[in-house]
Amino acid sequence: MGRPDAVVSETPATLPDLLTGLATTRAIRRLSLDPIPDDDLSTMLWHATRAPSGTNRQPVRYVVLRDDERGRAAKDVLGRGFRDGWKAKSASAGYEEGSALDPTSRKGRQRAAMEYFVEHFEQFPVVVLVCLVRYREANPYEGSSVYPACQNLLLAARALGYGGVMTGWHGPVEAELREVLGIPDGVAIHATIPLGRPLGHHGPVRRRPLDEVVFDGAWGEPAGWATDPPGTEFAGGPPPS
Repeated sequence: MGRPDAVVSETPATLPDLLTGLATTRAIRRLSLDPIPDDDLSTMLWHATRAPSGTNRQPVRYVVLRDDERGRAAKDVLGRGFRDGWKAKSASAGYEEGSALDPTSRKGRQRAAMEYFVEHFEQFPVVVLVCLVRYREANPYEGSSVYPACQNLLLAARALGYGGVMTGWHGPVEAELREVLGIPDGVAIHATIPLGRPLGHHGPVRRRPLDEVVFDGAWGEPAGWATDPPGTEFAGGPPPS
């Protein structure tokens, strides 16, 4: 698939306030291949480190892959893993049939974005591995120390006119990735986040209505005060095949 031909840039006058940013930060998979200036990258990571941290332990670390020898080697490893991940997902989630074959359908657009994403992964200007220095045995809750930082990173990227997406397809190639990057035992890789200028645009995002997901005081009790803003567009689960 060819590279889309336009980067949608935002000027300081059009950058979002906090609530607008929260409501419009999409998972961006069609990223420009242009480099990210050091100052912008530093700003994004500084804001990522402002995320909450239990007892202020600050166990999160960021391995930033750019266009140097080791970064390229690591992105080559990840690119293979991501293409294998997409091959499996496209087969299991109906992306090889039905509406996914129509490029004008919602699922068809998602398929096109994913194909661009995996085909160009090695060329993305920045990939951030968000890691946790473990200070106790692995447990189901340890992500609470990592994922707020991931969201801060994506919101900071949004504020500066960039985009990205939090992924987990490093898993199948993690052993090789650790060897390339010298990541020690006792450090968990929790997320892989590519970053760049969007080829397209952010939000608004679509989610389920509040009255389906917010309960008042007990499970299933309606929360009449939880109302969606006028003009909200809704979506349920994944699009049908």
